[in-house]
This record gives sequence, C-alpha cells and structure tokens, in this order.
Amino acid sequence: MVTDSPNEGGKHRRRSSQPEGPLPGESPLRPSGGPVPSFEEGELPEPAVPGTHRAAEGAEEPAAPGGSGDAPAGGGMMRSSAIMAVGTMASRITGFVRTIVLGAAIGTHLLGDAYHTAHTIPFILNDLLIGGLMASVVVPFLVKRRKRDADGGKATEDRLFTTTFVALFLLTAVAIAAAEFLIWLYGSRFTDAQFDASVHLARYLLSQIFFVGLSGLLTAMLNTRGYFGAGVWAPVLNNLVIMTVAGMFLWVAGPGRTPDTVTEGQLTLLGAGTAAGMALQALVLFVALARTGYRWRPRLDLRGSGLGEAVKTAGWMMMYTLLTQAGLWITTNIANAANVAAIEEGRSVGAGITAYNLAYQLFQLPYAIIAVSLITVLLPRMSAHADDHDWDAVRSDFSRTLRISAFVLVPMAFAIALFAEPLSILAFARGSISPADAANIGQILAVMSLGLVPFTVFQLMLRVFFAMGDTRTPALIAIANLAVHSALALVSYLLLPPETVVVGVAAGFMFSFLSGLVIAGLVLSRRIGGLDGKHIIGTLLRLHLAVVPSVAAGFGVLWAFETFVGPGLLTYIGAPVAGCLLGALFFLAAARLLRVPELSAAVELIRGRLRR
Repeated sequence: MVTDSPNEGGKHRRRSSQPEGPLPGESPLRPSGGPVPSFEEGELPEPAVPGTHRAAEGAEEPAAPGGSGDAPAGGGMMRSSAIMAVGTMASRITGFVRTIVLGAAIGTHLLGDAYHTAHTIPFILNDLLIGGLMASVVVPFLVKRRKRDADGGKATEDRLFTTTFVALFLLTAVAIAAAEFLIWLYGSRFTDAQFDASVHLARYLLSQIFFVGLSGLLTAMLNTRGYFGAGVWAPVLNNLVIMTVAGMFLWVAGPGRTPDTVTEGQLTLLGAGTAAGMALQALVLFVALARTGYRWRPRLDLRGSGLGEAVKTAGWMMMYTLLTQAGLWITTNIANAANVAAIEEGRSVGAGITAYNLAYQLFQLPYAIIAVSLITVLLPRMSAHADDHDWDAVRSDFSRTLRISAFVLVPMAFAIALFAEPLSILAFARGSISPADAANIGQILAVMSLGLVPFTVFQLMLRVFFAMGDTRTPALIAIANLAVHSALALVSYLLLPPETVVVGVAAGFMFSFLSGLVIAGLVLSRRIGGLDGKHIIGTLLRLHLAVVPSVAAGFGVLWAFETFVGPGLLTYIGAPVAGCLLGALFFLAAARLLRVPELSAAVELIRGRLRR
C-alpha cells in the first residue's frame, strides 16, 4: 500500500511502493455494498483497466495494447464507443422492463421471495469467490501479460480460461448439490411450501454460477483486445429471454400464484428459462471472442504463470467483498422473515426481499446515469494525480465531481422521495403485484432516495482510496458499515410491524453510508491534507436550501391531483411530471438566487453530453 505524509512545503514522500493495480473495491456486480447485482438490470460489468475510460459511458477508448485481433484505433474506437453507449442504454431499458414483467409474473409475496432468493445466490457466490478476484487481480494481470509476453499473453489466457472453466464447473456442481442448505441459509424462516419451491428453482438457477463467471472472464478477454460492444449487447438477449419466460409463466399460470398453488412444471419453466437466458449470454460472448481470432487450448500448467502471486494481492479486496455479502445475507434473511410473518398475520402486502429489490432498481438509476458517468471520467485522471502525489489536484477532482453530482442528485432525491408511491404504482402495479404491493415498494423507495446523496458521496470517497492504491482502508470501513446496517436491520425486525420491517432495513442500509462517509472523510482529510470541506459543505447547504421551494411545489401538485383527480393513471403520470417540471423551475431559480456556482458547470456538462 502506498502511504504518504505531508512535509514542509506541501511535498509528499512515498514510504513504500505499490505495484500498479486495479480498482479493487469496485465490485463487478454492484456499487459497493449494494444489495442487488447489476446483472439484474441486464448489464455485464466492465472489468476496470487502470488508466482508461470506459466506453460504456461514451468516452473514447484507447486501443488495447498488443495481441492479435485488437480493435482499430481512431475512428473505429469512436464507433465502438457509440455502439457501447447505445448498448448500455438498451441494457438498462430492457433490464428495467424485464424487472416489471417478472414482477407481474411472480409478485412480491412468498413466491416472489422464493424466486429472488434462489436467483440471488448464484450472483452472491460468484461475486464472493470469482467476481471480486476478476476485477481486482485478473484483468490488470491479463493486460500486463499481453503487453510483456512474447506470445501476446496467449499461454496465460489459455491457463486462465482453463482454470476458471474447471473452477466454475466444480463450484456450480457443489452449489447445486447443496441447494437445500443454501436456501435455508438465506431463507431460514420460509414456509414449507415456499422452501420447497425455492429449492426447486435453485436446482436450475444455481447453474448460472458457471455462466455468470464465464461471462465475466469472456468480457474481460474481449475488453483487453479492445472489443467492448458484445459485453453490453449480450445481456440484452438475456433480458429478452427472461421477459419471454416471465410472460409465458404469467400466461400459463396466471397472476397471483403462491408456493402452494404453483406446479413443478411452472417452476421448471421459470427456473430453466432464467438459466437459459444467462447461458445464451455466455455463448454469445464466447462466439464474439472466437471472432477476434482467439482459439482456446486447454492447459493447466500453472507453475511459473504468475497467477498465484497475483492472487495474493487480492486479500483486502476479498475481505471487502465478504463484508458486503454479509450485509446482503442479513438483508435477505430479515426481509424474507418479515414477509412470511406479515402474510401469516393476514397482512397481505408484499414487503420482503422482492419489494426491496424492486425499490432498489429504481433507486440506483439516478446514480448509474449521473454519478457513474462522472466517476468514469474522474478515476483515471485522479489515479494519475495520486501517482504523482499531486494531492491538490486529487482534492480538486474529488470536490468538483461531488459538487456537480450533488447539483443534480439533491433535487432528484427529493423528487423521487415525494413521488415514490405513484411512480412505483405506475411501474409495478400489474399482474401479480397489486396497487397496495406497489405502494409498499414506493415507501421503501422513498426511504432509499433520501440516502441517494450520502450513497454517492461514499462511492466517490472510495474512488479516492482506490486511486491511491489503498484497498485496506475501504475494507476496514466496510466493517463499520456492516455493523451499522446490521444493528439497524435487527432493531427494525424486533420493533417494527412485519409489513414495515423492510422499510427500516432500507433506512439502515442508507444510514450505513452516512456513517461510512464520515469515517472515510476523516481518514482522507488527514491523508491528503483536506477534502475542500468548506466548499463542499457550503454547496450542499445551498443546494438543500434551493430545493425547499421545489419540495413545497411538489407537495402542492401531489395534493391537488389526489384531491381533485383521485387515484388513477392520470394522477400516477400527471403528478410526477407536473411536479418535477414545476419543481425544476423553482430549483433553478433558487439556485441562481443563492449563487450556486455548480449551476453553470452542470449546464456545460449537459451541453457537452448533448453534442456527442
């Protein structure tokens, strides 16, 4: 780890060296600590390569070095960036539609929780044992070997592919054999019928461990060759398959199925169909890799390959991943138990892990669209400044990115919180999800949205640590996050009515990021000589003042629609649209009056994006 201390004159001296490394804390499946794999949105992770921009965000991508089959530079790479930008949007749109169709098919009650628990476990195991290693060690190692080896890294790739193939096959076989234990681990309070249904689904869904892991490796190998399109377009096919399967299930079984009334054939359709979508995704990626000229030659001669030494550097990353998965395990168990208790008490409102996951799908969209784009541009530049020990530039990059993100996310967070229920009813109230179930999703979303800014600030702070080559500190901070999240989730389970426990769990999850950013901010401030705190806090205060008239206007619009129009499609569409348009005008006027400097910066950023 690189540790630096300021001395006279503002200079910094490096105490120990750190080899050039990856962005290990960035989970390949979700923003750190997030409860839902990003595969749920239909988007494969792009393995992070230090010093490059990710073309998924529309940035021009440098050609991969060395090796046959590299994509052409210049216009070809710009064309590839455009393809990826469109592909990423298609992945998100089809992924969101997939979520809606699947929700309509299985609902948010016991059957929905049985499916989502069985479906989540493969991603948890892959993230814990394979995915984190891929992002933190394998991709940077592969890039270096392609640069340095006389054969362009071909032998290393063959060893890696063979080893990963065998490891994934064995892991998948063991997981399928242990399906009952795994379902019990995440759903110990399931009813008997719900447990049996989840185990039946898991026999098929656990096969995704193999295909998810293989897809991650294939995407990494494609990216190191300069090919990026397949990694974002293949998940679109996966989404289309699952949408079709969910539609077929709804047609065959009808809405409102429960673990007691669903048949084994219907469960098989749901489980095997979902797994088939991921298998098709892996197949498409394998064909895309073969078209670059790669021909796999199985080999397991690992001695002298350097893989063992590379894996040793992933210790803190693996601890970080373990802690985030522990938080997911707690969330899943408590949400599942609360939903069973609520339904057993006759409170027929879906309030378990399914409702939690659906709310998170909506919550993460603003972060994914706004903040991730800025982070993508920020990280390589900040990494270069950190390598030069230019802490003033690091501080400036962090402060500017945070303030511009906050300018958009602060009003957006309050808008989502205000209109969470009509938006959730509009999105999810169909098929097996009743308006009451959808309104409950909206309550969870409202609580989550109030944590959107702390969530984003914490993610930005993690990127500063990663830019400095420090994975130890994020892992230690994750211990505090887990403690806060776990304690508040347990308190919610013990004190709140069963149907509102998941709302408390969501609040605990968001509060853990608030505590995490306080700890991370104190550590970073000491390490780099401040975080421009006065400027940042001043901007955040002015932004929250500027949003007050917008919130008042939004409440007025919502009251008017509910009073004079009443529940219905016109209110669910009209109130958010009218409230957001009026609120935006009030916010911009207040921001101008309060002289928020980020107003002009945000306008320039939007103009720049529109010109692309």
